[in-house]
Amino acid sequence: MPPAKKRARRYDPVRTRAAVLAQFANVREAVGGLGPDQLALPTRLGDWTVRDLVAHIGMAVTAVHRALDLPAPPRQNVTVVEWPFATAANSTAIDEFTRRLAAGHPDLDAYLADVDRSLRALLDEHPGGRLLETSAGAMPLDDYLVTRAVELVVHTDDLTAAAGLDVPHDRQALAATTRLLADALAVKAPGGSTEVRVPPYAVVQCVEGPRHTRGTPPNVVETDPLTWIRLATGRLAWKDALAEAKVSASGERADLGDLLPLLA
Repeated sequence: MPPAKKRARRYDPVRTRAAVLAQFANVREAVGGLGPDQLALPTRLGDWTVRDLVAHIGMAVTAVHRALDLPAPPRQNVTVVEWPFATAANSTAIDEFTRRLAAGHPDLDAYLADVDRSLRALLDEHPGGRLLETSAGAMPLDDYLVTRAVELVVHTDDLTAAAGLDVPHDRQALAATTRLLADALAVKAPGGSTEVRVPPYAVVQCVEGPRHTRGTPPNVVETDPLTWIRLATGRLAWKDALAEAKVSASGERADLGDLLPLLA
């Protein structure tokens, strides 16, 4: 008898919208206090400066605006859990667009304020079921907002690391990011031999092999949400996380090093 197909995770659209707005507000507040020297600091994203990173955060949010400017596609052809695998293909275009934005918006506070204002207006105007043509494919607005929460959480962490800030993460945005990236791992490595735990937000079964049914799983990986996000996005290498005791892994199928990162 074939294994039962896993039901796709559902995200509360009201909470997701609130999470995107809250996390963007956290970024805006942090950026408002940055001076020219801090904006010129390097980041862990190639040769981007903090200014480039902030411009990119705005760009990630206004992807909603650009998608809503296009005609609605006839049907959905991608699910939200597939989105992480489509990001690397667009890296060159993203880099060029980011640099143009950074050069064209010397007043980042005004730029982010305008992004916030226009996003709120668009979310009030458009229903969550409205289909968008995104760089990953056609999906509903509510699903695409989950990916915007991921972008905001990931780049908030980048901003914190680069500028020495302590930018808070909205709990719901952090939860959605953790869950989406955990589910993406289960898609990339389907199976039931390994249990990946990211308390308090996610637990997934993955990796081919003998399926665990009861008791303590033979293969277990456990870490905290931010460490998981850094692993899944390539900010932290698997071997380094193990060496620094930021992740625990037990069992012969608990080595995820060849499966990470998921989002580059």
